[in-house]
Amino acid sequence: MICQHRELTQGRWAKMPFMEQMANIGSEVERALAWRAKQKETYCQKSFERALELIDLSLESNAGFSRRKELARIREFFVDYLFGDNQFQFTDEAWHRYFSGFFYAARRDR
Repeated sequence: MICQHRELTQGRWAKMPFMEQMANIGSEVERALAWRAKQKETYCQKSFERALELIDLSLESNAGFSRRKELARIREFFVDYLFGDNQFQFTDEAWHRYFSGFFYAARRDR
């Protein structure tokens, strides 16, 4: 996978508050879902890759066990939802609900 967030990999991502990291991840997830709904698989794949890259950056920068566990599960669920069998039975609405709290919290903290 090609690094698409070069400026973030140089340490800027690790300095962001966790809520802002999650809101950014959520934005990419939302984009992937929107592109999939429009049946634009190439764009969906690119958004999917960017979301995974941001999740991986968060996994590297968050030392707390509970955050790392949550990020790892999100990654697993997202991969399964878009390209697996959806064994966890997520829906687009479930993803919207999950990330909406992070969107709100990130904006509130600004």
